[in-house]
Amino acid sequence: MKTMTSEKMKIGFIGLGLMGKSMAKHLIRNGYSVSVYNRSKKSIEELTAAGAKAGTTPKDVAVDAQFIIDMVTDAPDVIDVILGKDGVIESAKPGSIVIDMSTNSPDTSKQVASALAERNVEFLDAPVSGGDKGAREATLAIMVGGNKDTFERALPVLNCMGKEIVYMGPTGSGQATKLVNQVAVSIHTLATSEALLLGTAVGLSGKDLIRVLTGGAANSWNLANLGPRILQRDFAPGFKVAHIQKDLKYVVQLAEKNNIPLFGTTVAYQLFSSLMADNGGEKGTQAIAQVLEGLAKREIKEPQG
Repeated sequence: MKTMTSEKMKIGFIGLGLMGKSMAKHLIRNGYSVSVYNRSKKSIEELTAAGAKAGTTPKDVAVDAQFIIDMVTDAPDVIDVILGKDGVIESAKPGSIVIDMSTNSPDTSKQVASALAERNVEFLDAPVSGGDKGAREATLAIMVGGNKDTFERALPVLNCMGKEIVYMGPTGSGQATKLVNQVAVSIHTLATSEALLLGTAVGLSGKDLIRVLTGGAANSWNLANLGPRILQRDFAPGFKVAHIQKDLKYVVQLAEKNNIPLFGTTVAYQLFSSLMADNGGEKGTQAIAQVLEGLAKREIKEPQG
């Protein structure tokens, strides 16, 4: 455990999905009093069994909380749980800190921060990277935007969930950093898939390819972790296609706003969009390999003989 509170601070946690569930459990294990809210009752039951208190609305879990964390899907969800009816804003006390750990856009962060500031409630945008594995192991990279003093106050909480926690600048900077992260992630995932498709097509062993490539300049987290899963035909999510496609939508918008050409990212976005159109949103991001397989009319697999 990374920290232990001397007295039980209260944290409200909203959004118990693939990653949020593990993140909330780490807070409980580190001695915080955690109240949780989620649309799915099953996830709430799992967290109450781990020691959390069940909330009925976002407003409910924010009552008397020093920190309120949301880990939801998209910008409309963030606005709904924080600023909407029965949202956090209706009960958050002055001086409390709302931490948005989902991925959306810098503009959303600025909108939410402005509304909360009118109630003297502080805000940090703190999206994460590391997938479900990082959430389970509390090794997430957390990139944070907002007031520097607010960041320092929130750091003990963030330390419970992450390993590399970096203050990136004013409000919106955390989200901007995460979008930059997704540029690299999406292209690395595409590169892994293309390398394995070409290599196995010309008769090379996929396992040996991964061994060689991860030992040199071609190495990446995606190659080391997603490459073997592609060879094993394992397309279960560590991070869902629906989520990366949503993130890349914001990347493209940010790039257009700043007149920045992102050729590789745009190709990856279109490939992930084709997976979405083929009902592949619940698959892991490594399923981008299946789109390439369809275009090549051949499967990535170990050569025979």
